[in-house]
Amino acid sequence: MPTILAFAGSPRRGGNSEILLDCLTAGVKDKGGQVNKIILNELKISPCQECGGCDKSGCCVVDDDMQSIYKQLDSAGALVVASPIFFSGVSAQLKAVIDRCQCHWVRKFLLKQSPHENKRPGVFLSVRGQAGLDIFHCAVKPVKAFFGTEDVSYAHELLCDNIDAKGRISAHSDVLGQAYQLGWKLLSQISRG
Repeated sequence: MPTILAFAGSPRRGGNSEILLDCLTAGVKDKGGQVNKIILNELKISPCQECGGCDKSGCCVVDDDMQSIYKQLDSAGALVVASPIFFSGVSAQLKAVIDRCQCHWVRKFLLKQSPHENKRPGVFLSVRGQAGLDIFHCAVKPVKAFFGTEDVSYAHELLCDNIDAKGRISAHSDVLGQAYQLGWKLLSQISRG
């Protein structure tokens, strides 16, 4: 069974978006699936330098922890990204990963060398402190662009507003249940191929 790649994009360990991510991955694991959870804040990932080093090969020339993420992105059966909302967008940790996939954009759209024949499913999990779901669209757009570059369909989202204090999402059993069920759905999607 293909592995589900899960990015924890928050700089804060055990925060609301990571709790949601852990509920989703528990759903996957309870049904026999495999998950590789990556804590982005623990990695050394430089921002994209727009240096043009990937223009001929589709491979990034910056040698840091992003090199291992590229390999995992190519082999993953599905992708899940979780991030809090900071100033209407995703965290800097997740945005750095998205921007560093410029080389995959070059590979797919300029060099016409996409490694995937079919789209893989993807999920976006996000939490913000203020009320109002309208702000999430600023974060959804780059995630959708990222997914499109990685041959991932934007299959599901779970966006939670008005949840700010660390761990407060744990009081929302309905939302945690939705995340767990998303894990099941995601696994069934990749099982069907």
